[in-house]
Amino acid sequence: MHDLAQEGAKRMANMYLSPKEITEEYVAIGQKKASTPAYKLFILGILAGALIAFASEGSNVAIHTLDSVGLGKLLAGIIFGTGLMMVVITGAELFTGNTLIVISCIEKKVRWLDMLRNWVIVYLGNFIGALTIVIFIIYSGQLDFSGGLLGGFTIKTAVYKTGLTFSQALLMGIMCNWLVCLAVWMAAAAKDIAGKVLAIFFPIMLFITSGFEHSIANMYYIPAGIIAKMNPVWVEQAEALGVTAAKLAHLNWESFIVNNLIPVTLGNIIGGSLFVGVFYWLGTLYKGRPAAAEKTDRLMPGKLDNAWAKSK
Repeated sequence: MHDLAQEGAKRMANMYLSPKEITEEYVAIGQKKASTPAYKLFILGILAGALIAFASEGSNVAIHTLDSVGLGKLLAGIIFGTGLMMVVITGAELFTGNTLIVISCIEKKVRWLDMLRNWVIVYLGNFIGALTIVIFIIYSGQLDFSGGLLGGFTIKTAVYKTGLTFSQALLMGIMCNWLVCLAVWMAAAAKDIAGKVLAIFFPIMLFITSGFEHSIANMYYIPAGIIAKMNPVWVEQAEALGVTAAKLAHLNWESFIVNNLIPVTLGNIIGGSLFVGVFYWLGTLYKGRPAAAEKTDRLMPGKLDNAWAKSK
């Protein structure tokens, strides 16, 4: 019976990584990401931006006719996780997940400058990928769904996001990437695709249901709303949904960058790098000497004998 229990424990251990093993895995992942050629990072960044944009537009399609905000966000959360699943399993490069490279820098396996290089290249690639899907969606006629209601809902979503204060956008960006990086972190623990899918699904569902802010997803949501303003039918539907002329006028590229993209991006960096990366590094790999151990050393007989001899 004891042998069977040990065998079962070994099998369970082989199914996923321990917390310390995940951190060690991410040190190696960060090294690989930081040393990837720029053109590969850029291409994989474009793919990730497009995949997240697909998840964003699909979420909007699913909920644009629902009156219940809570149920709508829950349904969007169920769908949106597909985007991160595709990113993780296909090996695309997503800026928000790459905030975890900070662990490799702390372990002195990656230079801080190389981490920043990765972030900039991937961020630009994500932006281009998301804008590509925006253009495809706008000119495919998808926003004409429900008599143009989807277009109006897209505008309303963008208006809300550009109407946040700096502190609101920053804090919701922190909480968002805290959960997103936890999803990536737990997916790294799984050794099979089914485990990775489950690990990603629940934290992403929670972040979307909570209404937190993701900088790369907003590269779809807000530009789609800005461009949708050019269609009078979609504008009329947005006004029917409660969007005022003043709020509509405030929806532009400047408010996108200043009111949302900058604070949300800063929040995403803090949420992922600090609350996941640094905290788990401190909890698993940090080799600081405990104060209790130092106190014990000072009280050891050998230490006391040496001190007494020196005093003489």
